[in-house]
Amino acid sequence: RRFRDFHNDSLLPYLIFGCPERLVCGKVLEVANEDGVCKIYMEKRVLADDEARLHRCVTGAMSFVAGELWLVSAPNEGSPQETWEKLNRTTGNMSINYKFNVPDLKVGTLDQLVGLSDDLAKLDSAAEQVTRKLTQYFADVLENEQDKLQENLVVSGKDVKTYVTKFQWEGAKYPLKQSLKVLSEIIGKQITQIDNDLKTKSTTYNNLKNSLATIDRKATGSLLTKDLSEIVKADDFILNSEYLQTLLVVIPKTLAKEWQQKYETLSDMVVPGSSRLITEDGDQMLFSVTLFKKVIDEYKTHCRENKFIVRDFVYDEESLKIGRNERDKLVQEKQRQYAPLVRWLKINFGEIFSAFVHVKALRVFVESVLRYGLPVNFQATVIEPNKNSHKKLRASLHNLYLHLDTSAAGPIEAIEDNPILMSLGMHDYYPYVFFKINIDFSSVKR
Repeated sequence: RRFRDFHNDSLLPYLIFGCPERLVCGKVLEVANEDGVCKIYMEKRVLADDEARLHRCVTGAMSFVAGELWLVSAPNEGSPQETWEKLNRTTGNMSINYKFNVPDLKVGTLDQLVGLSDDLAKLDSAAEQVTRKLTQYFADVLENEQDKLQENLVVSGKDVKTYVTKFQWEGAKYPLKQSLKVLSEIIGKQITQIDNDLKTKSTTYNNLKNSLATIDRKATGSLLTKDLSEIVKADDFILNSEYLQTLLVVIPKTLAKEWQQKYETLSDMVVPGSSRLITEDGDQMLFSVTLFKKVIDEYKTHCRENKFIVRDFVYDEESLKIGRNERDKLVQEKQRQYAPLVRWLKINFGEIFSAFVHVKALRVFVESVLRYGLPVNFQATVIEPNKNSHKKLRASLHNLYLHLDTSAAGPIEAIEDNPILMSLGMHDYYPYVFFKINIDFSSVKR
């Protein structure tokens, strides 16, 4: 948890930390922020051999890689608990590990598993893509309240990291009596449905936003482009005349004196003394001038020759009123749609992320059976790597599980530091089953 969360947590004077081997409990004496690291000083209630473990769980937690978890699987060698403890001893303070509970799924045939492996890889990619698309759009909808995005990214009442690290298969959505193929099809249909619904809802809401933005954009900018309806008044025009019409002309300030000297002579039939300064903005000024309708085209031509820009604007009180009402209607409609859309995005983020993690569970099951064979007997683990220990952690896992696949013999650095092997995809292959789980969906592009 972030420092400010601890700092404001005055109702919880006691903390319990779940470490790999046991729970550690103590009374909080002081919480401090030292160089961006959350330090929690506790009443000593732990044995000496637990102090390093406690230090790693508390002060080290702030140093773990944001947004990245590793899902690994290895066969049980001895009891499941022995396999678990061996992994924890190997990773030491390089990571925090969590058991990932994969239920007893229907295995099927070898051919089915091989085909399903490729299908699940595509489904995994699609699930993550839709999750990111939905999250990005969620941030766009929140507009100036994007700081509230994180609190809305919940899955079954949990934040995304907790949902992964305490994963439980949701049998009501994905019945265990179904085959792996059927389960993948159920998830695939769910992903497609959410993606299609997102496209429909985003199109409707975006059209509304764009219409409103177009109106607002016309109210900004320079005098050459902005909507003049909020600037001029009826008194600025000769209205309801059979012969006369008032034009609005944008003049650079540097040419204001020249305008005053020339406007009456740019064509015949200009009303003398009719030019009035209506407003000025930056280096531009807006003047009105009245003339006979039949010389308007000629007058516009001579204005262009002198760098005087005539705006195409006709004052019509009824049209202006309709325009103002149109904006009010758009604002009201946007407000009406906002809350239901946010609610839909929040609910369906939970749905799509849940589907995403269930695909990971299917993948780790299928790959473990293909890699380690039958009977099904493997331990899946979610690893949260320390950001400063990636290579060391990877090397430790490589050495721990190297005996599972001798084709991966040799130090892991020899692969990771070799651009040719990396280009051949060797960086994705390890002697154990491995999948990366990206959970940093709140860091959106601005």
